[in-house]
Amino acid sequence: MSKKRGLGRGLGALIQTSETSEGTGLQTVPLSRIKPNPHQPRSVMDEEKLAELAASIKEHGLIQPLIVTQSGDGYTLIAGERRWRASQLAKLKEAPVVIKEATPQAMLELAIIENIQRADLNPLEEAYAYQQLMDEFDLTQEDVARRVGKGRSTVANLVRLLNLPQNIQQAVSDGRISGAHARALLPLPTPEAQTGAMNQIIRLNLSVRQTESLVKKLLTAEKPKPKPKKTLPAELAALQTQFEQSLGTNVNIQKSGKGGKVVIHYYSDEELQNIYDAIVGDE
Repeated sequence: MSKKRGLGRGLGALIQTSETSEGTGLQTVPLSRIKPNPHQPRSVMDEEKLAELAASIKEHGLIQPLIVTQSGDGYTLIAGERRWRASQLAKLKEAPVVIKEATPQAMLELAIIENIQRADLNPLEEAYAYQQLMDEFDLTQEDVARRVGKGRSTVANLVRLLNLPQNIQQAVSDGRISGAHARALLPLPTPEAQTGAMNQIIRLNLSVRQTESLVKKLLTAEKPKPKPKKTLPAELAALQTQFEQSLGTNVNIQKSGKGGKVVIHYYSDEELQNIYDAIVGDE
């Protein structure tokens, strides 16, 4: 049995406890002095679930501390934005925190890891976060996969979603189609074809497998059928062969109605002169 892969190096390996005059470990700080993580990958939070968490915090307090880093005369969140927002809704004045040192890259990695562990990111948010890691910190897909504990193919498949048109990305963010549905649309050649297929997915409530079958059918239908070659009548085919033997080059007789045309091919000036001589001859 293969050993289950963990999520990267873990939170502790990415950040170090700050050695400040206030000491280390758990502290209590005013919520007003905490700013959100500028690298937070989540763009959508369920307001109903946030309200439920706020009610729980109001009743029992904030049990799990926020992780922050010192920033000027205040603090910046590293992990725990959902708890921070819910604490504000619950009208808390202070919150328990653990102060850590973290680079901008570590702050983004930690935010991604925390959200992945809680399955809080939708596929588009996860894709944008991985792309941000690659763009801002010059990481490869393999680097990102290793740091957040995902397979490289998983990271690659998610990032490919960013190639889809904005309306399809929005449908994934809204939960109208899944990330797997969206990936199945990638082989279609135009945004219009992808959008048309997406509309069918939503209207017919297609599964991912059904979507893959739909895309295959659409791709097959788009390939133009080769035009059947017209076969010459036997007497014209024989005449075409005689022309080729006499002129020493390819000749095509193309019949159209009562008439047609004879196309003589040549591949050099010398060959053209030979054809001229054969047809016109010496005058």
